This record gives sequence, structure tokens and C-alpha cells, in this order.
Amino acid sequence: MTSTVLGASARPRNSLSRAQIETVLSRSVAAISVIFALQSVPAVLHQYEEHPTVGTAIMAVALGLAIAGVLVATLVKRCVSWCTGTVAVFYLMAIAAWPFVIEHTPVDVSDKPWLWYLCTVATSCAAIGFSPRWAAVYTVVAPVAYGIVRMQDSGGGADLLLASLDVMYAVILGQVVLILITMLRSATSNVDLAQSNALAQYTSSVRQHATDVERVEVDSIVHDSVLATLLAAAGSRTAKGAELAAIMAANAIARLREASEARPDDVARLPVTRLGTRLRHEAAASAAPFTFIDHSDASVTVPEQVSEALFAAAVQAMVNSVQHAGRADASVSRALTLTASPDDGCRIEIADSGVGFDASAVPEERLGLRVSIQERVTSVGGFVCVRTSVGKGTIITLRWPRPADQAPLETVEGDGISSIDVSEGTPVIVDGDPRSEPAAQAVPGALA
Repeated sequence: MTSTVLGASARPRNSLSRAQIETVLSRSVAAISVIFALQSVPAVLHQYEEHPTVGTAIMAVALGLAIAGVLVATLVKRCVSWCTGTVAVFYLMAIAAWPFVIEHTPVDVSDKPWLWYLCTVATSCAAIGFSPRWAAVYTVVAPVAYGIVRMQDSGGGADLLLASLDVMYAVILGQVVLILITMLRSATSNVDLAQSNALAQYTSSVRQHATDVERVEVDSIVHDSVLATLLAAAGSRTAKGAELAAIMAANAIARLREASEARPDDVARLPVTRLGTRLRHEAAASAAPFTFIDHSDASVTVPEQVSEALFAAAVQAMVNSVQHAGRADASVSRALTLTASPDDGCRIEIADSGVGFDASAVPEERLGLRVSIQERVTSVGGFVCVRTSVGKGTIITLRWPRPADQAPLETVEGDGISSIDVSEGTPVIVDGDPRSEPAAQAVPGALA
């Protein structure tokens, strides 16, 4: 049988990080270096054919191997800084050696040394392999060194203006590349820092939430199991009242024993049929009769904490109905309905045709509705709808999950509940004349 999982969260996407941006930047620089190196090949071959020297061949081979090493390093993500730094150092060495290798060789002024095509490659590699300060120095030193060579006879004998234009172009381009790389590194570092802070805050919030949930659970247990039992025992004047107090005392002991055990697992999930079985047992064991109706899809599962919260809140609502709706009045009808589906989630309704109450008049110190029911359900992402009015019965609806636009607690004035008819298998509120909608649909806003 296929199980439908409610409330399962999708795996979050990996956020941008410094390691990822370093990989992107280094591979981009490697690709640009290869492109510029290939672009310089015709100039290298042309100048070597006109003036073949061993030094020129050594420089070309050394720089070519260094650029190839950068490409390999970026692919395997190893020794990237070392390889890019090697390219930058080899380029400066080639610039320094150029006048001695091509000494006294006349070159046309328009025929730039092929090292010009690799100047941007060298400054880009320096931006990756060096610290920002040394990379900034390199983006000035390397173009200036090239400009000096450019004015030499071996570099074409360019005048100061032409050499200066080449130097300014190379410096500006190198600085732009360095600024972009530095900004991206800084931005991703800030993202990583923000992510780390957010994770720390989330961890703190989770701990605080766990503390709040524990407090709600303790308050609920004290109210449900201890105070309610003591009040029932103190107010019992008949054999029926004593029997009810004894049942509540047994339940209190069981609840306290359960509370001493480990809390439910955050990720464990339970079939909704288990919740239905527990609710059916509580309805059968109640001091006042509850008609239990189960419309749940057996394939649906819910988180264990959600199941525990809904069960405890439903039991408290049943206890409230037994205690306050007129348990001595045999004309009071009570129904407990469980509905669960993959589309609508889980819904539990506790309805009675008793005396009802004014929700706005409930004292703040009364914990039954506020803590034992509302805070229990809202702490796991659900919401509660209460439909009641004095003398006209009560319907409490527990829903999970809660839509984003739904308030945690909604109270609606009732409109004339006189009895609950379950003869057709579904609780129906009877107003005295024609039948109204079923209880599952009679609470405005509960199914929003």
C-alpha cells in the first residue's frame, strides 16, 4: 500500500559559497588564459620564423606549459593558486629576459612582441594566485615592465606615447579583472557569514522552541492530569462522579508516566490509523458516551509529534465536554470525528449539544482551551476553530497543517445547536427544524 506523507519538507538547495565561487573564477581565468594563449600562437610562430632564438622557444614553451597546468589544476581543484602564481612569475621572467634574448634585433614598431597577448593572462592569474594587495601591485608592475620593453629596439622601438597607451590599457584591464574577482570573493564571504549566522540563530530558535513546547506540555499535563482530576474528585457527590474521578486519576497516572519517557522523534511518522485507534479507545472509555466516526484515508501518515499533539488536544476537548457540557443530562449528544486525506490534511472535530460557553469570558488563568488545546496544536503547525455560544452547544475543530493565512485560533458564535444526530454515520447538527450541514462543514473558516 502506498503511503501519503503529509508535511514532508523538500531538500533545501545548496547556497552560494566561497569554495564554489573560487572554482568558477579559477576555471574562467583558465579558459581565458587558454584562449589568449591560442591567440598568441600565430604571433609566436611569425616572430620565431623571422628571428629564431632558443630563448624565445624556451619562453613560449614555459608559458604554454604553465597555462596548461592552470587548466588542469582548475579541473582537478588542486594547486590552483600555485599554478596561477607560476604563470604570473614566468611572465615577469619572460619580460625581463626579452631584451637579452632578442637583443639588437630590429622589429617594426607595429609588430608587438607576442608577450603582449599574454599580459592580461598574467594579471588575471595574479588576481587568483596572489593576495589582493600583491595582485594590485602586479597589475601595475607587469604592464609597466612590458612598456619598458616595448620602447626597446627588441620590443619594436615604440615611442613613449604608444608604449604608455599599451601600459594604461593593460593596467585598466588588469585592475577591472582584479576588482571583479575581489568583489565576488567578498560577496560570497558575506553570504557564507550570513548563512553561518542564520544557522546559529536557527539553532538557538530551535532550542527555544523546544523549551516552549516542553513548557506547554508541562502546563498541559498539570492542567489535564492533575488539576482536572483534583477538581473532579473534590466535586464528586455521586457514584457516577466518583467513577469519573477514578477514571481521570488512572489517565493522569498514565499521562505522567508517558511524560517521563523520551519525547517523540522529530522525523518519525505514524499512520493516521493509529491516531484513529487511540481516539476510538478514548471515546469508548469516556465517562460520557461519544460517537466516534472515522473518515480517514489509511494511506496518510503524519509526524509523530503532530499525532501526539492532536491526540492530547482532542482528549482534553472531550474532557471539557464531559465536565462542562452537562454530563448529568442524558439529552446531551456528543460526537468525535476524524478525517484525513492527502489534500486536506488531518481534521478532528469534537462536537456536543450541551450548554456551550462564552469564549470571550474564559478567564486567562484557565489553561484548558488556551494551553491544553490551542498551544498544543499550534506548536506543531496546526490551528483550532471553536464554534460555540451559551446554551447552544460547542464544536471544536483541530486542523493540521495550518494554511499561511489562517489564524492559530478562531472562535465563531454558534447558531442554534440542539442535538447531534449520528444515525447516518456523520454528525449532523440539528436546529429543531430542517437539518443543517454536517458538523465537518458547519464551522466557518475551519476548512480554509
